[in-house]
Amino acid sequence: MTNQDILIVHPASEEQVAVVRAFLEARKIKFEYTNEENYNLEFVAKIKKARQDYNNGKGKIFTTEQLNSLWK
Repeated sequence: MTNQDILIVHPASEEQVAVVRAFLEARKIKFEYTNEENYNLEFVAKIKKARQDYNNGKGKIFTTEQLNSLWK
């Protein structure tokens, strides 16, 4: 096989995970399983804090001209 297809499955329950795994194993299809987060948790926390700060009035709004002047 020269073309490697990638499937991403989003099971909604542990039962669905078991069914998908059993099917792949029965068909002798190679697969990888991970339950780890895709994003760095520290990064996610910073984004959530920034959104919370903005919602609490700590954010600033800039015009396009103001932003463009930063690069001059």
